[in-house]
Amino acid sequence: MPEQMIYLDHAATTPVDPRVLAAMMPFFSERFGNPSSIYGAGRAALHALDEARDRVAAILGASPREIIFTGGGSESDNLAIRGVAMAQRQAGRGAHLITSAIEHHAVLHTVEHLQALGFDMTVLPVDASGLVQPDDLRAALRPDTVLVSIMYANNEIGTIQPVAELAAICRERGVPFHTDAVQAPGALPLNVRALNVDLMTMSAHKFYGPKGVGALYIRHGTPLLPQISGGGQERRRRAGTENVPGIVGMAMALQLAEERRAQDSAHCARLRDRLVEGVLASVPGTRLNGHPARRLPNNANLSFDGVEGESVLLLLDQRGIAASSGSACTSGSLEPSHVLTALGLTSDEALGAVRFTFGRDNTDADVTAVLDALPVIVEQLRAMAVTA
Repeated sequence: MPEQMIYLDHAATTPVDPRVLAAMMPFFSERFGNPSSIYGAGRAALHALDEARDRVAAILGASPREIIFTGGGSESDNLAIRGVAMAQRQAGRGAHLITSAIEHHAVLHTVEHLQALGFDMTVLPVDASGLVQPDDLRAALRPDTVLVSIMYANNEIGTIQPVAELAAICRERGVPFHTDAVQAPGALPLNVRALNVDLMTMSAHKFYGPKGVGALYIRHGTPLLPQISGGGQERRRRAGTENVPGIVGMAMALQLAEERRAQDSAHCARLRDRLVEGVLASVPGTRLNGHPARRLPNNANLSFDGVEGESVLLLLDQRGIAASSGSACTSGSLEPSHVLTALGLTSDEALGAVRFTFGRDNTDADVTAVLDALPVIVEQLRAMAVTA
């Protein structure tokens, strides 16, 4: 086993930035107060919580009262979708939900659960590059539609949706629009006013912050019922003592991600393009999945004919290279990716996919290591398949 890991799975998680960790540390020890307590230590914790909320809100172009801190991206998606759907149905506005075929399972499974509770569900198709077509959304909207949820950028293939246009269509019809923007910080603009969105999900560990903390932007006036009861925290929308260290860390990580966005995006895009060009030139029977241009700067999802992606990953791991076959939340699944099959790939093509996602600390040497390893690995696996 190589001593130094080459980490190319930043869409799954990222290391905590040392500056983020330094900002968090005091709140584990000497500044450990509960923000709901009225004495000095509690007030100090509340002040830190308020400062973090102000910082996140400023980056998003939102009001602090529109930011709710949660336990992560999946919880934020659940709160947005369940909370709005239940509030809308309770108000008699309808029970029809719209989403896309390539959403994260935190969205798809939540909508499917609501379907079992009596909601109607429309799943929009995507084209061969993973884009939702605005005309398809227009056609799917109904008088009883109460929420549309379409992600900003896809975690597997990196395709970036025309969220501002899609959200504007919903705004014209008075339908709340939610976007899962978990992959966006540090890569894409986050101003919620420019994006036209009513709800937006983020997760700190995707942009060099801690695990176990996320946020949900909720535009003021958007109907939403809380999904966790037991206290008045987060404007009575998410009960439970706030994770002050995690929230402080998330705010710092988001600020750093926004400050470094242009620099990191250019760096990752250059490495990604070198990798894609090199693999397509050196490994026959390879295809790039997702949109060739409207994609996250760090994402390369490649399918290799005649091999299984999981086998490629195992042999890369033996060489100290960490990559993925898709969403980390479904790793270990024997089923082909629902994202790739939605693009029109066959099951075999989808099972042959490998995702490489770069980060700010990756180097040209990392790309060289992958370009040296992949042709050998794929040729070896194809030879084994022929003789099997």
